[in-house]
Amino acid sequence: MFTSESVASGHPDKICDSISDAIVDACLTIDPDARVAVETLVKGKAEGSVIILAGEVSLSGDAPDFEAIARQTAAAIGYVDHSIGMDAVSPELCEVQTHITTQSQYISQGVDRDGAGDQGMMFGYACKETEQDEELRDRYFPIAAALAQRLTRRLDIIQRTGEIPWMRPDGKSQVTVEYENGSPCRINTVVVAVQHDTALKERFGGSERAEHEFIIEQVRSHVVEHAIPAQWLQQGYTLKVNNTGRFADPGGPYSDAGITGRKIVVDAYGGMARHGGGAFSGKDPSKVDRSAAYCARWAAKHVVAAGLADRCEIQVAYVIGDVEPVSLRVDTFGTGVIADPEIHHRVRNVFDWRPETIIRDLDLKRPIYLKTATGGHFGRPPTDDGHFPWERIHEDRIEALKKSAEIGL
Repeated sequence: MFTSESVASGHPDKICDSISDAIVDACLTIDPDARVAVETLVKGKAEGSVIILAGEVSLSGDAPDFEAIARQTAAAIGYVDHSIGMDAVSPELCEVQTHITTQSQYISQGVDRDGAGDQGMMFGYACKETEQDEELRDRYFPIAAALAQRLTRRLDIIQRTGEIPWMRPDGKSQVTVEYENGSPCRINTVVVAVQHDTALKERFGGSERAEHEFIIEQVRSHVVEHAIPAQWLQQGYTLKVNNTGRFADPGGPYSDAGITGRKIVVDAYGGMARHGGGAFSGKDPSKVDRSAAYCARWAAKHVVAAGLADRCEIQVAYVIGDVEPVSLRVDTFGTGVIADPEIHHRVRNVFDWRPETIIRDLDLKRPIYLKTATGGHFGRPPTDDGHFPWERIHEDRIEALKKSAEIGL
């Protein structure tokens, strides 16, 4: 069995990722060459909440209103009431502190010559687990992570539409998948935590037990069996919802402080693949933590889509200021139809790993990052308006990977 988790947009750490990426988008809208590295911290207290912004921004033009962006982003997630965890729109009940300076000249001079914005290693991964499901086809993504993400995206939809008024923005999911002969076959356990109206129990004469049973069945029908394709559930599964008994107001930042970049495994492959350790959110694409991780996913997805392997993990590493990566590694875990060194050479030749070229090929100097902050950065369909370009499969690159003679091998 293998387990992955996800978190909803109202989770405190995800509020921070969203605010940081909203700032990235605002800066790139003003200046596509903006340099951005912004972290966010949120915390709710009995007397009020605080949002702290800290980092570095350098851009050509007037800086955006960082405080307004923070408030608007948190409010759009649903935090407009102090009693549920935070009222982001109220200056009296929510303070915003801004501690943002400009980028260090010593980092800037390396990026200015098209080099990497930092040292580090990044990973990309793809597999065929989602390809047996019609609804998930062409994702080339670990199934446990894909399904956990669908659950939290469903929680987000319920919050945005007001479909279930007693549900709040804060929530989490976890999915355990059983395997037979190396292939996923069924879901064993689903875990969902969702914050709810503290007065909900009054519908049941004050009974917290009856309240809990009601929430379980509502989550089963409106979340789990709505979001997860039936084939994964038809053999029966265990469902655990708010397993301590209650998850009532106030939640969100009141229950837990949030910080940008604390959900890096949720953002990536749900633990199925390795992670270099660098967060994505709050960073412009000159930071290879973000852009090279996207490129590694893009390349790994093409390797699997081309039929060269059932699983593929790519590691790429950089030295700050250098244009070329210091290393590139391909591992197909014994599933490759040709040897890994040969796939490595093809990947090295078909994809250009220089940071500035990655940015060009994926058109990353655009305000496309807020959508990535919740629901996962990978395994999501590319959109017509340019979101998730690293998920788009290009047939010319597929053919180039297949035809080794054409690339000099």
